[in-house]
Amino acid sequence: MVYPSTVPGEDWLTSQSTPKSILKSMAYFTYEGHRLAYTIHGEGPRTTILMPGLLLSQKMQTPLATDLAGHGNRVVTFDFLGHGDSDRPEDMGRYSMPEFARQAVALLDHLELEQAVVGGTSLGANVTLEVAALAPDRLRGMIIEMPVLDKAIPACGAAFTPLLFALTYGEPIMKALAFAARRVPRQAVPFTVELALDWAAQDPGPSGAVLQGILFGRTAPDRAVRRAIDAPALVIGHPRDPLHPFSDADMLAAELPAGRLIDANSIVELRVSPERLTRKIAEFVDECWDESAAGSGAGSGSGRRRARTARA
Repeated sequence: MVYPSTVPGEDWLTSQSTPKSILKSMAYFTYEGHRLAYTIHGEGPRTTILMPGLLLSQKMQTPLATDLAGHGNRVVTFDFLGHGDSDRPEDMGRYSMPEFARQAVALLDHLELEQAVVGGTSLGANVTLEVAALAPDRLRGMIIEMPVLDKAIPACGAAFTPLLFALTYGEPIMKALAFAARRVPRQAVPFTVELALDWAAQDPGPSGAVLQGILFGRTAPDRAVRRAIDAPALVIGHPRDPLHPFSDADMLAAELPAGRLIDANSIVELRVSPERLTRKIAEFVDECWDESAAGSGAGSGSGRRRARTARA
C-alpha cells in the first residue's frame, strides 16, 4: 500500500531547500505493520537503491541520487525503520542489521524489482552486505561507502556507549536538544550541518532503541560469508576516521571476489565536493547494468577487480 506523502509534525526532517518535485515523490509501503518511506529519483529500467547512515535519513543520499538520475538511472532513496520519515517504534527488537536487510528486500518486492544495484553509507553499507547474504540473486551490484567492520569496533564502543546512555537516561536533556535543533532554519546552514541538525532533532526514545538493537546484534555478515559474495562491489574508504577506518574498506575490497576499492579524500568528500566520486560511482553503475559484462560473469568472481583511483 502507498500512503500520501504528507507527514504531519515531521516536516523538520525535510530540507526547506529540497525541490518540491522530490518531496512530492516520497512514498510509503507497509512492512510488518509499520510504514517505511522511500523516494524515487529519475526514470528508467536500471534501478539503484541508496540507504543512509545510522540515525540519518534518506536525505543524505539525495544529492548522489539526483546526480545518478541525471546519468539515466532510476534511483530510490530509502529510510529503514527508525530512520527519517519511516515509523520509529521504541522496541529494540525491531532493529538489527539483518532486519534492515529484510526491509530493503521488501522494498525491492514492493517496487517489483527482480534486481537492483544496492548501496549505502556506514550503516547502509553494512546493510548492503546483509542484503547480499540474504538475497544474493537480487543484487546487480553493491556500492559500499564507509563500511564498519573489525577495526572499527573499539571506536564504535567508545562513541556509542555514552550516546546510548544519554539517549536512555538523559532523555529530558536530549528532548530539549531536539527541540532546539528543530527550530534552526535549514536554509541558513550547509548541507552537512543540516544532516547533523536532523540527527539531533529526532525523538531520543526511538533513537535509543535503534542503538540498543544494533549494539546487541551482529555488525555484518562474517568473513566466510563475505568472501562468498560474488556481486560486483565498489568499496569507498577514506582516511582519519576511527569509526570508519580505511583499513576496514581495504580489507573488505580484498575479501569480496569482485570488489574494487577507491579512496575518498575525506569523510565529507561525497557530500561537499562530490564530482570525482560521483563520476566513479556512475561509471560503476553503468558497468553493473552492461549486458555483455553480466553475461560474461562480471559478478561471478572470475574477473576480480580491485583498484585505487588516482586523486584528481
